[in-house]
Amino acid sequence: MLILLTGATGFLGRHLLAALLAAGHRVRAVRRGTPPADSASVHWIQADFARDHSPDAWLPHLDGVDAVVNAVGIFRETAGQSFEALHERAPIALFQAAARAAVGRVIQISALGADEQATTPYHLSKKHADDVLLALPLAATVVQPSLVYGPGGASARMLQKWAALPLVPLPGNGSQQIQPIFVDDLCDAVVKLLAGPPRPGRLAAAGPGPLSLRAYLAVLRRGLGLGEPRFVPIPKPLVKAAVTLAARLPGSLADPDSLAMLERGNTADAEPLTGVLGRAPRPPRVFIAPEQAPAARDAALLGHLLPLLRVSIAVMWVVTGFVSLWVYPVADSLELLRRVGVPAALGPLMLYGAAGLDFALGAGTLVLRRRRLLWLAQIALIVFYTAAISLYLPEFWAHPYGPILKNLPLLAAIWVLYALEKD
Repeated sequence: MLILLTGATGFLGRHLLAALLAAGHRVRAVRRGTPPADSASVHWIQADFARDHSPDAWLPHLDGVDAVVNAVGIFRETAGQSFEALHERAPIALFQAAARAAVGRVIQISALGADEQATTPYHLSKKHADDVLLALPLAATVVQPSLVYGPGGASARMLQKWAALPLVPLPGNGSQQIQPIFVDDLCDAVVKLLAGPPRPGRLAAAGPGPLSLRAYLAVLRRGLGLGEPRFVPIPKPLVKAAVTLAARLPGSLADPDSLAMLERGNTADAEPLTGVLGRAPRPPRVFIAPEQAPAARDAALLGHLLPLLRVSIAVMWVVTGFVSLWVYPVADSLELLRRVGVPAALGPLMLYGAAGLDFALGAGTLVLRRRRLLWLAQIALIVFYTAAISLYLPEFWAHPYGPILKNLPLLAAIWVLYALEKD
């Protein structure tokens, strides 16, 4: 079959593309950016769900297409990506174009919870497109996955970092019910739906059975090889305040809507999916393969250790500036500057300028999203300070508190951030 696959460069789309090709299909893959070179089985086209909101925009892409699989989705809105555009207007235009082009099969990847009880903009926007699709004269299936786990997935990374914490916080007692599905099982279901007779309507895609958030985090922690977790229940009012603050962070998956969806629960009967797959979906205990556990464990640990290291370095710069201005005697600071060759007339300017630079480096470490040049600047400044003190104030090398020696692990820590942290 020739299949039009939207969202082909996203987490789920990449897995779907591989599964469709492995099943022998040809794929017309849609991406927003400049398309890469075609292969024997993949033809890339450029289209944008944020812009292409009319059926006429999609009709040329459907020429000769046997089936459409829509895997476009966002969990949180951004300045250039809204639920209305990506979950409603563009998919509906695509579905209407598919009906006009008499496409044989359409599969919409929606979300479990996009139903009559939906209350959040995420679920409501998905439900609107699902309803429109199922009302069209098409052989359409709406696949509603629960929480999807897979290597490289944003939610998988978040949950593994969460499970890897020394003390694992829980919203309330962690009894919220979820039913995660492995990404390969979801892709296998899509391939089976395309190969079998039409299955109109909705299909819940969830794991073999529900489990609590607490149990799922424990399963992930054991899969990472980190042993049993130590849970810390967090009162619901504090959780609500925390996710409200987290919603302001770029890239965060936590916000009041995600908490509301978690509290509602995300479970379904697994029998219909089992019938499609011809087997039961994988249980969470096998999500992390033994050979993948070391790399997954390192990534999970670094996921919270690198931010901790970054914050500690920011605090170091800010406190250093504060101490220079308001704690350490100014006269003593000016004397040290005189000893390293700074003229007395320039002493105050150098002192306050250096303190201001410390504040700027600390603030930049906390707020800048691109920090590689900042790390190099900090390394250069520390090396300069170390060289100047070694030349003019060598007695500090013999100080019992090791003020200069401590620059060595500090330099190593900043280099670790430079090498491992991604902008």
